[in-house]
Amino acid sequence: MKFTSILAIYALFWSLCFFFVLPFRLRTSAEPDVTIRGQAESAPPRFAFGRTCLWTTIVSAIVFALYYANYVQGWIQPDQLDFFTRYRTV
Repeated sequence: MKFTSILAIYALFWSLCFFFVLPFRLRTSAEPDVTIRGQAESAPPRFAFGRTCLWTTIVSAIVFALYYANYVQGWIQPDQLDFFTRYRTV
């Protein structure tokens, strides 16, 4: 696999993992002791973008490592994921 392909696939994994990691460790202002005057109740009082990016990088690196190990080792092949045509009767 080319290095540019690795970067592109990792970028896809990173962007998808960002939305997966986003709601974790998020406190809303509806919780006690976290009220800020003039802010919507559903808005987080302090959003740590750097912390979210760090956790996203960690999670996406693990997911990409599993993907790349599967690519090299061939544990799951694309024909094993074909659920529609495999059991079709003629």
